[in-house]
Amino acid sequence: MERQRLGGAEFAPETTYLNTPGSGLLPARTIAALREEVDASASYGTMGTDYFGPADAARASFARLVGTTPDRVAIGSSVAVSTALIAASLPDGAEVLLPEGDFSSLVNPFTVRPGLRVRTAPLERLADAVRPGTALVALSAVQALDGRIADLEALREAARTHGARTLVDMTQAAGWLPLDARRYDYVVCGAYKWLLCPRSTSFLVVGEDAPQPEPLHASWVAGADPGEANYGPVTRLAEDAHRYDEPHGHLAHIGARHSLALLEEVGVVAVHAHNTALAERYRAGLAELGYAALPAPGSAIVTVPALADAHEPLARQGILVAVRAGKLRTGFHLYNTAEDVDRLLAGIKALDLPRS
Repeated sequence: MERQRLGGAEFAPETTYLNTPGSGLLPARTIAALREEVDASASYGTMGTDYFGPADAARASFARLVGTTPDRVAIGSSVAVSTALIAASLPDGAEVLLPEGDFSSLVNPFTVRPGLRVRTAPLERLADAVRPGTALVALSAVQALDGRIADLEALREAARTHGARTLVDMTQAAGWLPLDARRYDYVVCGAYKWLLCPRSTSFLVVGEDAPQPEPLHASWVAGADPGEANYGPVTRLAEDAHRYDEPHGHLAHIGARHSLALLEEVGVVAVHAHNTALAERYRAGLAELGYAALPAPGSAIVTVPALADAHEPLARQGILVAVRAGKLRTGFHLYNTAEDVDRLLAGIKALDLPRS
């Protein structure tokens, strides 16, 4: 089993970091770029910097990683804001179908929007729950709580059969799970987890054949020529997804362009093979110790109900994982190694916690 970090010298964590579903580590190149920009800002401010260049580079890199084109990608700050834009575009009375227990940033914009009919179903039966009159099916490609991977193809076919649109949240998937954003009407993605970007970096993909929402939060950056859209109403909006851009955090995208470039260099296919091999090593080790992980075949996220009490003792050993809904959750990414898995298993074994 490979014991080298797939990310190479870009990572040298002082901990055994296994909490990527919560937040990813920043590569060395990203940190260096941020430090350089912060140092420059102390003397020269930011007004003379290239505000759009880093964000556009990040936009293009993200587009390549998820199989779409930059003109379909908008720059955002959070999944909730992008999702709210789609929720606001739906007509009164529209039915939205969601998986039970999906992440709140995807769910809440629909439940708080007056006039929508929100219905839920178990993830495994979501495709069967699409029916005539369903306007939109919104779901995470990978569930944050337990790592279950949605059957996106079944969902897509069911939506097409009944004339529904699709919105896929790729936050827990992009960067390690091969995906094709062109197969869905809308995609939202928070980039500070598996995409290794600074916080306040997110993306919205609006499909070419999807209904185009009104740019309700349009500011000067949404103009066809932002340099001429600073005062008064924007008379000419961008013709592509740039019209949905938010004024972006400059430092966040200074970092994002470098993080996303690293993932492009390594390749999502290689990251997928690496991450899932580590997750399978962990699942096998858990079984030998008598612990059962929640079913999530092929996922880089592993959740164990019986091990919530291991969280703090492991942290004292420098092994960083998370507890979600009373369950121990780990995620394996390109900076992890087989040695990290073995150290985690040894730490769990030493605690000798109840198996159920």
